[in-house]
Amino acid sequence: QYSPDSVAGADGEIDPTEITFPGCSCRSSSCVARARGETHTASLCLRLPEQHEQHFSRPVFECNSLCQCGDGCQNRLGQRGLQLRLQVFRTERKGWGVRTLEPVPRGRFVCEYAGEVLGFAEAHRRIQAQTAQDPNYIIAVREHLHDGRVMETFVDPTHIGNVGRFLNHSCEPNLFMVPVRVDSMVPRLALFAAADISAGEELSYDYSGRFHNLPGTSREHKPLEEENRLRKPCYCGSHTCASFLPWDSSLFSTP
Repeated sequence: QYSPDSVAGADGEIDPTEITFPGCSCRSSSCVARARGETHTASLCLRLPEQHEQHFSRPVFECNSLCQCGDGCQNRLGQRGLQLRLQVFRTERKGWGVRTLEPVPRGRFVCEYAGEVLGFAEAHRRIQAQTAQDPNYIIAVREHLHDGRVMETFVDPTHIGNVGRFLNHSCEPNLFMVPVRVDSMVPRLALFAAADISAGEELSYDYSGRFHNLPGTSREHKPLEEENRLRKPCYCGSHTCASFLPWDSSLFSTP
């Protein structure tokens, strides 16, 4: 079932449509302050900080339904949804993939990774129910706070989702994911262009989350040799290819 936005999962534990944030009182066409300086309003692109500039990125907040500004506010990038012409196509070795039919500038919002937002227990149950032949679309996003806490978000577009579910992994991707908050602390998993992308180029992101993040922030561990037999091979073709798709130990292990 196609859905442009994330929905509450079958467990009903988390409702991504719930409004808990207050709205802003500005009535201008551009609420720059709400975005914490992360958006470049002139080009509607996310400003990409250099890796060495800061150890933690600032959280990204967009204006929400309670804000006094209108729908034309430039601090509403991800919630406007898909604005680019994308195409789902059959790749040679990776199954379905997504490519852009028009050039995409660096920092431009491309699409959201939308699906059912799950609690950890339901996400773990669904992973355990999968066979080695089943495709796994469940993504676990972990945000590391400055005080050491970790916020987890699990999204499953297996049965309900959008075009983001067809994006393939690459060890050298041209997209990267940013948790963007609009109405509540439940983030939208927004994908932005990490570089200028040419028309016809396949779109991809790093499933492990290492790309554009500090080393060691992923819970992926180096699997034992016997575990490699259960992992899916990576066909991204990059020079730094890890040979296997990322492995999340927390969801696949037995509690």
